[in-house]
Amino acid sequence: MPTPTELRLKRADRRLEVDFDDGSRFAFPAEFLRVESPSAEVQGHGPNERRTVPGKRDVGILALEPVGHYAVRILFDDRHDTGIFSWDYLHMLGREQQDRWRAYITALAAQGLSRDG
Repeated sequence: MPTPTELRLKRADRRLEVDFDDGSRFAFPAEFLRVESPSAEVQGHGPNERRTVPGKRDVGILALEPVGHYAVRILFDDRHDTGIFSWDYLHMLGREQQDRWRAYITALAAQGLSRDG
């Protein structure tokens, strides 16, 4: 899998930009990363436990912490900090961002939830 060559945290824009060594580049809104966090809080402990997380439109990223040579921990300003985003996972999120975002918006609507807190 591709490895990041650069991560740029754009706090004011609430965005993380990632360049990979395969030439791919992705810009991730903080909200998208928060609702797609690989943490158990979001993903659950099994395939049918995934949770739709509402109210994160205005979430920001406070900091990035490296995890070995394979991942980054993202610390969000809503105090969520348990998701470890592996390079593989970040690259997959980039490739699937549009489809995942559509699925998230659809899930919010189906559950009567909102992006606003």
